[in-house]
Amino acid sequence: MSVLVIGGGGHAKVVIATLRAAGVAVAGVLDDDAAKHGSTLLGVPVIGSVERATGGEHDAVIAVGHNATRKRIAESLPDVRWATVVHPHAVVHESVRLGEGAVVFAGAVVQPDARLGAHTIINTGASADHDNELGDYVHLAPGVRLAGGVTLEEGAFMGIASAALPGVRVGAWTTVGAGGVVTRDLPSGVTAVGVPACPLSF
Repeated sequence: MSVLVIGGGGHAKVVIATLRAAGVAVAGVLDDDAAKHGSTLLGVPVIGSVERATGGEHDAVIAVGHNATRKRIAESLPDVRWATVVHPHAVVHESVRLGEGAVVFAGAVVQPDARLGAHTIINTGASADHDNELGDYVHLAPGVRLAGGVTLEEGAFMGIASAALPGVRVGAWTTVGAGGVVTRDLPSGVTAVGVPACPLSF
């Protein structure tokens, strides 16, 4: 199997490295920035725009860290087969359910009966404990710590080294800032920072 990587930025470098570590060949990189076409990323050629993922010859993975952009790309390519990628130095329990297009990076830990939605990112060294429910397009940044029974709704983003206490819920498309600690449920569509993490008022 060979996989197309969609996105030509820094996040794509880590996805390429993860694919290679997992023994998966990288067929090429796709990016809509024409200035990148003909260049290489970790030695992998940028071969064209995102629309080239259609056609069925290769599986693909979206290597874009921004959740809303990842959703837009996925919805624009309904016929693509999405690869799910797990680094061999991640620990993912056999009972974990991984959605299509999910990526788990090196050093991450995903514990029993956690469920990861489509195109979810578990970034370097992050951990999701037992019975977590992570919706589609969720992103755990490097070093995130989720206790057991946490729910992150669609598109939620947990910033670097943030954490969530047992059983809390983070609403859809909410961002928790770096180092924030979620001690109680957060509503949808807010940015929360601090310890405890509280929504910002604008």
